[in-house]
Amino acid sequence: MMKAKNILSKLLILFTGLTFCLCMVGCSKPKADLLLFHGIVYTVDQQFSVKEAIAIKDGRILETGTSAELMDKYDYDKRIDLNGKPVYPGFIDAHCHFYGYATDLLKCDLTGTTSFKDIIEKVVVFEKTNDFSWVLGRGWDQNDWSEKVFPDKKALDSLFPNKPVFLQRVDGHAALCNTAALKIAGITVATKISGGEIICANNEPTGLLIDNAVSLVEQHIPTYTSELITSALMKGEANCFRCGITTVDDAGLGKDTIEFIQQLQKAEKLNMRVYAMLSNSPSTLQYYFKSGPIIDDQLTVRAVKIYADGALGSRGACLLTDYQDRPGHFGFLLSNIDTMKNLANRALQSRFQVCTHAIGDSASRVILNMYGSLLKGKNDLRWRIEHCQVTDKNDFNYYADYSIIPSVQPTHATSDMYWAEERLGPDRVKNAYAYNRLKQAAGTIALGTDFPVEKIDPLLTFYAAVSRKDLKGFPEGGFQKSDALDRTSTLRGMTIEAAFANFEEKKKGSIEAGKLADLVVLDNDIMLVEESIIPNTKVLKTYLGGRCVFEVK
Repeated sequence: MMKAKNILSKLLILFTGLTFCLCMVGCSKPKADLLLFHGIVYTVDQQFSVKEAIAIKDGRILETGTSAELMDKYDYDKRIDLNGKPVYPGFIDAHCHFYGYATDLLKCDLTGTTSFKDIIEKVVVFEKTNDFSWVLGRGWDQNDWSEKVFPDKKALDSLFPNKPVFLQRVDGHAALCNTAALKIAGITVATKISGGEIICANNEPTGLLIDNAVSLVEQHIPTYTSELITSALMKGEANCFRCGITTVDDAGLGKDTIEFIQQLQKAEKLNMRVYAMLSNSPSTLQYYFKSGPIIDDQLTVRAVKIYADGALGSRGACLLTDYQDRPGHFGFLLSNIDTMKNLANRALQSRFQVCTHAIGDSASRVILNMYGSLLKGKNDLRWRIEHCQVTDKNDFNYYADYSIIPSVQPTHATSDMYWAEERLGPDRVKNAYAYNRLKQAAGTIALGTDFPVEKIDPLLTFYAAVSRKDLKGFPEGGFQKSDALDRTSTLRGMTIEAAFANFEEKKKGSIEAGKLADLVVLDNDIMLVEESIIPNTKVLKTYLGGRCVFEVK
């Protein structure tokens, strides 16, 4: 009897222990790596809901909600009090030149120069510490000078009679070279070029090259070492994270560059998420059209970049009627229409998106018509027009009819507004930089900076889009303010709609469960503050996959 009681007692103890363990298992909270709480979280979901807290695990968002809800629901390794600061999805720059920006950090910075004399002074100082075989620079804009005329090579020839010099305009669609560089490229007054210009005077080249003529010299420039490029890319990435950018759409990369970036990503030397558009080079296109797209969280290769025309600032943009400030000149297409259509059709057959640079109203019409002939109605192929700076009033309907996405850079409007009417005339300029009408026509719009053509900061994109003013607050009422975007549309264009333009809306672009935890924390709420405060807003933290990659110390 005593023995039976002992056995019963032991079984009771065992049952109690098991019950306790099961209760502990059943009652344990799910685990999160990180909890951000007491914030103003703009989820940019379909309802544009605003939450307080975010739970993150394994680089992805577990849940959003109130601080109390998530603190009670999850166990977490780390928690951070946001102290009421606003949080947004990581900014996606829908059109930039990340690789070019990085390598430009190795060149003489000519942005903000106010005269050709200013350029010469900067180049002379730069050359003293430059060990490279060429003198390279980028960033000048004659429209910012008191004398708004293109420079020539005379001063460069005097200072650098033997060392080649190549100085790109800010938009990359024009360059000034000295005689040494022209000789290496074999350029003379007799040289012919299609889709560009070799500017000549007194029966010799002035050194100024426009659009396709630029590549005649550029192809002869030696490449930097892989060590220098790696260092430059890492600096470029750090600058992006400092601005809250977590994905860059790099508008035109060759196979070798894409593979180099991929190697750095795999070696964890580069963390930036890159959406790469293929450059129009035969070897690059042949390789990827055969091998197919690359789609992962760090690198996506599924788009082709086509250049239809040049830039408005260098009068290479292709217009329906001639330039007001250069009668008889219409700009030019950089390739013939059949060539561009054949490339677009190859991309279509190979399951690649098409993204076409088109700035002038003639170039836009050509591309819109070309897209329409291939797409044949509404679709989900998400072909894009990059820039679409001047659109004829009769052509906006194409965006809706063929599901075309406008990809624009709002700071172009506030940079160009000082001289755009001189180029276009008072009537045609009214249909330039028409972002609101493009948004209404297409139902979506992707926003970028086009850095290094413009400044890298996406908060300047936000400011230019909503205010249509420059950093001086000019003009008082905003430039063609009826085409400003509201703040919700602007934030969506920098996040979820930019992700949509990349076929990536299911994994980024909003703060929702299951998506990558790419986030940016600001010191001001750009959805509510006065417009004038937006450009001075600072990024406090940037998260990439739940990991803090930038923090104000």
